[in-house]
Amino acid sequence: MTLTKAKIINDVHEKIGYPKKEAGDIVETLLELMKSTLVDGEDILISGFGKFCVKDKNARKGRNPATGDAMMLDKRRVITFRCSAALRNKINHK
Repeated sequence: MTLTKAKIINDVHEKIGYPKKEAGDIVETLLELMKSTLVDGEDILISGFGKFCVKDKNARKGRNPATGDAMMLDKRRVITFRCSAALRNKINHK
């Protein structure tokens, strides 16, 4: 089952006891903070969970898979995630 924003808000509401509106505001604020940090090119490190990193990809040659024509792919930024050793061990039941 996929964890959705609505499920996160509901869990914050149930486990911490905040009203749903306040729990939603907290989750929205956290996500906006994370987005703005990544847009600024900064990494996010959450101890015991992992690290979100912004990486720059250079322009490169590619091809259109439908036509086979060569094309240049623009440079871009991507987000990568590296989980912490604690999370990796928990996932692998160690």
